[in-house]
Amino acid sequence: MSRLKERFQQEIAPQLTERFGYCNALQVPRLTKVVVNMGVGSAVESGARVETAARDLGAITGQKPRINKARTSVAGFRLREGMPIGCTTTLRGARMYEFLDRLISVVLPRIRDFRGLSPKLDGWGNFTLGLDEQAIFPEIDLNNVENVQGMDITIVTSAKTDEEGHALLSGFGMPFRTTEDQN
Repeated sequence: MSRLKERFQQEIAPQLTERFGYCNALQVPRLTKVVVNMGVGSAVESGARVETAARDLGAITGQKPRINKARTSVAGFRLREGMPIGCTTTLRGARMYEFLDRLISVVLPRIRDFRGLSPKLDGWGNFTLGLDEQAIFPEIDLNNVENVQGMDITIVTSAKTDEEGHALLSGFGMPFRTTEDQN
């Protein structure tokens, strides 16, 4: 069992139950999934860039990504329907907890001038963060990076409110900025 899942069962769930007064263990918010998405805007020039991004995303998440294709044609972007434009991976279960553990303990501290994450959630207890480059993950060999590629990471929870979601993610050790740090 992963370290974060064990921590959730032994520490975080009882704290949330006490704080929010849940009557049932199934009311306690938990992680549902983590979605990692790489949009490759430069894929219009070269389709191989999507393959490179998919290879990197596969190395980062430990799971083969799905290639996203354009739904409509946009002449201004020289984009035709069906062209590959990005890749996505949805992590659940043990892989989700392992990825989140690496994100919190290894990747985020490696970001230069990191002052914490914005504490804003989406209104339903889910959190999204964007990273500027894939090279901050230890699985990526810097010598093989052809194009610097950013990504979006969405952490989906079963929380009903932002307060519950924030408490859950803070329990896992997500480094949110405090109100004093935002100035």
